[in-house]
Amino acid sequence: MANSGKKTVLFVCLGNICRSPIAEAVFRQLVIKEGKEHEWEIDSAAVGPYHIGLKSERRAQQTAKKFGTPMDHTVRQVNKQDFYKFQYIFGFDLDNISDLTGMKPKDSNTTVELLGSYDPNNKSQNIDDPYYGDNIEDFEEVYHQCVAACKNFLAKH
Repeated sequence: MANSGKKTVLFVCLGNICRSPIAEAVFRQLVIKEGKEHEWEIDSAAVGPYHIGLKSERRAQQTAKKFGTPMDHTVRQVNKQDFYKFQYIFGFDLDNISDLTGMKPKDSNTTVELLGSYDPNNKSQNIDDPYYGDNIEDFEEVYHQCVAACKNFLAKH
């Protein structure tokens, strides 16, 4: 993997407008707080092509802002090169994992995992998509799940 010696992580959800940009922003903020931003390359992407070129969903942005987490992301779709560039690719539910596993080239060494597997309080290990819900609390729950999982992942790496 050509990554200049940096650790690399990619967060991937269906549309890259809610869960994955929240996780990207949370993880970036945690890394900066630890003074390790020079050690990591962090990004997020979509499984599907639905929102390419757009910014994160309004409620995701509101949630990040509420918790003081800077978020500035433009939606992109995961591509074959990501499986060579990133050491860790995190999905948010079993559908994401199935899609990512199906895309992963056989000669890629990337690790594809559920981000929620790093949150000991998340029994299902899924981080559910808040997009179709009607309340901001669903986005806040995603935010808190991402914080817990990202903290534990960072502590192990």
